Amino acid sequence: MRGFILAVLFVTGLGWGNQSPAQTTPDPPQAILTIDPERLFSDSLFGERVAAEIAADTESLQKEFQQLEADLTAEERDITEKRASLDPVEFRKLADAFDAKVQEIRRVQDAKARDLDRRLEQERAAYLNLVLPILGELMNERGAAIVLDHRMVFAVASGVDITDEALQRIDATLGDGKTQDTAPQE
Repeated sequence: MRGFILAVLFVTGLGWGNQSPAQTTPDPPQAILTIDPERLFSDSLFGERVAAEIAADTESLQKEFQQLEADLTAEERDITEKRASLDPVEFRKLADAFDAKVQEIRRVQDAKARDLDRRLEQERAAYLNLVLPILGELMNERGAAIVLDHRMVFAVASGVDITDEALQRIDATLGDGKTQDTAPQE
């Protein structure tokens, strides 16, 4: 795969050393562009908003878990103290009920954590749908046929990575995605 990408880069004239440092004309149209998809989301206003919301919800979930843990510890201590005065059958009923309660709380808390992960992935997918037209505009302006994940490219000429330019346009168009209409602007 790397050999193919390098071959494409050299065939299209994007190989090393094809621009002199003194060159002052704008970069020629690029047939292949790269982008950092992680930065495209995380460094955008939209991504920063989502990250802040998820972090706040995660912190709230952690506080809830800590309170549940404290309550369960107190309840366990109470059951343990009652052990000496209870009939073994009664104690077993209390212990089993407590174990079932702990398992249910763990199941519910795990589901809440999975929901946060799912929400992050849904937000990322929604974001991608909103930014595709903006990336399409950049491709058209640069005469590009393809945008690759920069992690998949072995070597690249300057001016091929459009992450920063895409972020500027996306932030200008979408903002944080919450305070304005998130439909792509024409």
